[in-house]
Amino acid sequence: MSAVGEWCREAVCVARMEGNGVYVFPTGTKYVGQMKDGMFHGHGTLYFPCGGKFEAEWENGLQVKRNEGKYMFSDGLEYKPEDWPYCDVLDRRFYTEICGGLKPAGRSQLTNEEPPKQIPIGWYDCGDGFYNADNRVVYDYNHKFLRNADDEEHEWIVRTCQKGVNE
Repeated sequence: MSAVGEWCREAVCVARMEGNGVYVFPTGTKYVGQMKDGMFHGHGTLYFPCGGKFEAEWENGLQVKRNEGKYMFSDGLEYKPEDWPYCDVLDRRFYTEICGGLKPAGRSQLTNEEPPKQIPIGWYDCGDGFYNADNRVVYDYNHKFLRNADDEEHEWIVRTCQKGVNE
């Protein structure tokens, strides 16, 4: 992991990322936990700008045991890789539809959020923000830079994600 954010320990920001503290990435994602030699090491939690969080045990920057971390969506729903009942091949309902019921005929729900975010015309909603295919940049939902998309991500977004259009 490159040190392009800010590492703070006990309310003091320091240059060496070692011990317990908080690391804030330029994207707004925040890591709270233990570090060793500048890498996640020990117990730690990633907090994402969308409100979700991922908690795991880390060793030398990698998750210790695959599929043993815990992801919690912003609405409190915990992701479980086994027996995941939401938006699967057999049942395409969103979590909010399962909890609150389906919309009347003719009023489809296109995302888990209600009301859905307004996608800028010509852009795509790629799950963690909006994608502008003209400059190949993903912005968060507050229109702040997240990342540049490589060819593989560009092709996936254009092929699978919802595009903002004139209504």
